[in-house]
Amino acid sequence: MDGLGRRLRASLRLKRGRGEIRVNGRVLPFAAQRRHSSCFTHPSPRTGLMIVPGAASWARSSCEMSSLDYLSGGSLQDNLRDAVKEPERAQEHCLPPFAGGQHFFEYLLVVSLKKKGSGADYEPTITYQFPKRENLLRGQQEEEERLLGAIPLFCFPDGNEWAPLTEYPRETFSFVLTNVDGSRKIGYCRRLLPAGRGPRLPKVYCIISCIGCFGLFSKILDEVEKRHQISMAVIYPFMQGLREAAFPAPGKTVTLKSFIPDSGTEFISLTRPLDSHLEHVDFSSLLRCLRFEQILQIFASAVLERRIIFLAEGLSTLSQCIHAAAALLYPFSWAHTYIPVVPERLLDTVCCPTPFMVGVQMRFQQQVMDSPMEEVLLVNLCEGTFLMSVGDEKDILPPKLQDDILDSLGQGTNEPQTSEQLNEHVSGPFVQFFVKTVGHYASYIKREANGQGHFQERAFYKALTSKANRRFVKKFVKTQLFSLFIQEAEKSRNPPAGYFQQKILEYEEQKKQKKSREKTVK
Repeated sequence: MDGLGRRLRASLRLKRGRGEIRVNGRVLPFAAQRRHSSCFTHPSPRTGLMIVPGAASWARSSCEMSSLDYLSGGSLQDNLRDAVKEPERAQEHCLPPFAGGQHFFEYLLVVSLKKKGSGADYEPTITYQFPKRENLLRGQQEEEERLLGAIPLFCFPDGNEWAPLTEYPRETFSFVLTNVDGSRKIGYCRRLLPAGRGPRLPKVYCIISCIGCFGLFSKILDEVEKRHQISMAVIYPFMQGLREAAFPAPGKTVTLKSFIPDSGTEFISLTRPLDSHLEHVDFSSLLRCLRFEQILQIFASAVLERRIIFLAEGLSTLSQCIHAAAALLYPFSWAHTYIPVVPERLLDTVCCPTPFMVGVQMRFQQQVMDSPMEEVLLVNLCEGTFLMSVGDEKDILPPKLQDDILDSLGQGTNEPQTSEQLNEHVSGPFVQFFVKTVGHYASYIKREANGQGHFQERAFYKALTSKANRRFVKKFVKTQLFSLFIQEAEKSRNPPAGYFQQKILEYEEQKKQKKSREKTVK
């Protein structure tokens, strides 16, 4: 086992040995500590190491470390000392709906494979960087070095055993690195064989950004790839123009002017989806790999913050499916270890006794199966099967609401749909599930004169008339998913005017109309 694995196991022992774990200053009950701690620090979702998207809130205990700390090779003691200096706070994990006006990206990198000495192994190395930053302060330079030092591992998570190839299918995937201060960097990657003849090694174009909008960045990678086939020099003016452009608000378009030799001037339009809460996800891969009933069981496991592992051959499939699974939790955010594609060096993650949602390439299946794992849901995306499960996944959610979700998912599935329509079709029933079970939360936050709210937990779940719904909600309110959500609600005088609140208001109006019709009939 390398040093990274030893530090991971050591950190887990330390976390188990702590007398308490706090979230936003609150001491969690002992029974909830193991469920609410995580192996790494990251997304507002936030745990230590995360390759996302996704959209959620993250919390970390004072002893958790970030992914960049693990990869920078610092000592465990130094990492812990740095981590406890940071205030405990929650951020957003489902990638939050960014406002317009931000810059598109921080870096464009090309990561290539370079031979290690006289051996057969290759090491991923950054061979191109734009922009090159100069005159950085010491702290800024150290942060940049840590970031750039970690990225190659996630561009080639499959290990160092490579050989030159004549054919290789292009793959588009993403990852997220989170620092100890909670700041996130999202990597959008395109891996392919460079232009040329004869056997050659794949390389990765990687755009580093703080913004979550995967469809839009996929289009940007298309433009980068097209220009790289001509010359690296052609990439510079395009990326410089993109860097100077403001990131559009939801539903808006930014148009870039770009010159390509032999083609002339081109105008490239980049449009951001109007409904920003799903702009980071594409459900099509998840639907191709799994049945609706299986997706529902994965959702149920995630709602109770269990350990979930996805297995697949391709990086694209793993990345897209795990982002989609996490997005089903909206408006809540996965607050634990989240790694869409686990690098080979970090496979010890599956031994964590705490909640995680990770993706592992199929080549490492046996290694995962041989690991000392506790209760886990192991999903084979290639075969569409569960290799391991707890056994009660079908019984977690209220039966009536399960049927409602399946009925909604099954409607209109044979009709052609755009990507946005498909996302709404899949996400909608799960949002409606939360509307029916916890949509009344705002009525049970009692406020003091200064505006600070206090959630009335017992009255909240007792307000549900259905016994099955009440049993589920009594468990759900103990999760970190709900705790982080309600803590934000306690701070806000008014419910946030977002998509979830819109659906709550629509549901309340439907109930009023139904009661009115029933009175008329009587």
